[in-house]
Amino acid sequence: MSQPYVVHLNPVAFHLGPVQVHWYGLMYLLGFLCAIVLGEYRRRRGRLPVTRDALSDLFFYGMMGVIIGGRIWYMLFYYAGGLHWIWTTPLALFKVWDGGMSFHGGLLGVLVAALWWSHKQKLHFFDTMDFVAPLVPIGLGLGRLGNFINGELWGKPGTVPWAMIFPEARGEDLQYVAAHPAWSSLMQRYGGLPRHPSELYELALEGVAMFAVLWLVSMKPRPRYLISGLFALMYGVFRFAVEFVRVPDPQLGYLYGTHWVTMGQMQSLPLIAVGLVLLWMSRRAPTLPLAKVGG
Repeated sequence: MSQPYVVHLNPVAFHLGPVQVHWYGLMYLLGFLCAIVLGEYRRRRGRLPVTRDALSDLFFYGMMGVIIGGRIWYMLFYYAGGLHWIWTTPLALFKVWDGGMSFHGGLLGVLVAALWWSHKQKLHFFDTMDFVAPLVPIGLGLGRLGNFINGELWGKPGTVPWAMIFPEARGEDLQYVAAHPAWSSLMQRYGGLPRHPSELYELALEGVAMFAVLWLVSMKPRPRYLISGLFALMYGVFRFAVEFVRVPDPQLGYLYGTHWVTMGQMQSLPLIAVGLVLLWMSRRAPTLPLAKVGG
């Protein structure tokens, strides 16, 4: 194989005095901004019978749900120190600058926020979620791009033409070569093991592919549950599949045996099941009519 691309990008986008602004944070911000713009576009076309101010409230609550839910879920299921932080260092929950967010927790946070907002607006919960679902993949894709810029969440060693070198994985590379001597020649040739850029796989699937499908399907009014079902099913399947070529979180490893089932796969299975159920329910569900555009 030819010389692999070395992922050695500066995670800091720019400085504001002594403050470092990271690309990863900017990706989150850009994802929220895209959701706001596209959401207003859909609202003005009558896809949800609410005012601009009410929609702004939904986005604010949703943003809080992503941050709070994503952080709490990470600390409960992925934190390297286990659950001891709850009674030893509870303030670790707020150290978001140390990294650590979970999609599944962020999704749960959005669901709680949307449920409360829908009750307040007297709307069916799944009419709200069908409206929101096409807005989410752009943020998911940008988040994975942020992971790639940070050189984190890399994939397993591979010899595909697009395999890349992740310098931050060198310690893991050495351990892998010790267990698999056949890879030592590639390690010597390139100074690191070529790996699957799993972040870019997720960018393409969870970001680009999901957005294209959900946006195109939602261009016309659809039965209730359909868009939400497609979102849950597609994300669950895509995440489950990519986990086969992505290195599991080191503090967790594989949950069964040496190469069987990651935490990401376990948490994606319920999404696949929910997606299938929602698609089945959509067969006899009503279709929300286009609303008159309000202020």
